[in-house]
Amino acid sequence: MFVDQVKIYIKGGDGGNGMVAFRREKYVPKGGPAGGDGGKGGDVVFEVEEGLRTLMDFRFKRHFKADRGEHGMSKGQHGRGSNDLLVKVPPGTTVSNSETGVTIADLLYHGQRAVIAKGGRGGRGNSRFATPSNPAPEIAENGEPGQELDVTLELKLLADCGLVGFPSVGKSTLLSVVSAARPKIAEYHFTTIVPNLGVVAVPDGRSFVMADLPGLIEGAHSGVGLGHQFLRHIERTKVIVHVIDMASVEGRDPYEDFVTINEELRLYNLRLMERPQIIVAHKMDLPEAEGNLEIFKSKLKEDIKIIPISSATRTGIDELLYSVADLIEITPEFPIYDAENVEEEQRVLYKYEKKGPSFNISRESDGSWVLDGEELEKLFKMTDFSREESVRRFARQLRGLGVDDALRERGAKDGDIVKILEFEFEFID
Repeated sequence: MFVDQVKIYIKGGDGGNGMVAFRREKYVPKGGPAGGDGGKGGDVVFEVEEGLRTLMDFRFKRHFKADRGEHGMSKGQHGRGSNDLLVKVPPGTTVSNSETGVTIADLLYHGQRAVIAKGGRGGRGNSRFATPSNPAPEIAENGEPGQELDVTLELKLLADCGLVGFPSVGKSTLLSVVSAARPKIAEYHFTTIVPNLGVVAVPDGRSFVMADLPGLIEGAHSGVGLGHQFLRHIERTKVIVHVIDMASVEGRDPYEDFVTINEELRLYNLRLMERPQIIVAHKMDLPEAEGNLEIFKSKLKEDIKIIPISSATRTGIDELLYSVADLIEITPEFPIYDAENVEEEQRVLYKYEKKGPSFNISRESDGSWVLDGEELEKLFKMTDFSREESVRRFARQLRGLGVDDALRERGAKDGDIVKILEFEFEFID
């Protein structure tokens, strides 16, 4: 089964917890704090594996979580960092944040890697908190939580040229003639329901990859037919080979077919119209094909090369292969993303920005106050509530964030219940 889009959940490993420990050795009086730091959690790293062709494996496993770092130990020993979790993806995979739609990585070449979710840093042991005023602290941090997010993987085939056209115009037949690919061929619409790839060998020794994309119809860009599922695969191609049934076997006008398909490409992505095209006048061995070709040429206003061929008689095949290979050689790579957006992402502008609130306050029907916010929840998760000093430190951190003052302004009174995640505290004014 060909799978080219899937949504998965990934999470970087949590950092290891720091340790509270003291040096206790004979003849070493007042040994002092000796708790080590926790190790870093593993990153979730995507790596391109050229042997993969679909995202099929992700249909059966949709959750990927890296291991957490090792906890700190006594005698000042730090925990070991966890190994990264490697996730193999096929060439041409685009990774984007499912919630925001922002592209995180575009993975094209074998061995290319991208860190998608970073692991958390290890928590500090109590040896890190020793000061002249507090030489024996009983404070240690829990490990920082690893990043977690839902991502959408989208596969866009890496092909040099793509065959487009209405259903049953002979795209699959052409691919089977010029390559070793064996797509399904039958006399009904949408025989091809998944893209097919074939390596084409040109008689002069050159070669290129050709993709046969499922038939497009009018409205494909907005979800009509099967073509809309696979229009993304044409984005990476250098050359578009437009196959037209010049014999008009199904009664359609060849020029209208050409206009309709080009309009679908334009509506899906304006940048597709920048790619050079070659028009393949197919089925020239059938009656009326010659006459239709002359009418087609008279209507065609664009300066696009037309190559008459017949897959049945192999007429014109070599000329087509030479023309496509020549065009591929002189055509540059087309970026999938707009150059303006890429430049904007790469350009860094340093300016002062007033930080927004680190927390949010809401109130439930029972009168309790609820605190949330990324920074506040991170501090909460990294606090060891089993030790009094750590609890007091967390209270100071909340005060520093302005939580106490904000609660007073909202009307919180002594003894009110305050909730953070699934825990409850009592507000003391």
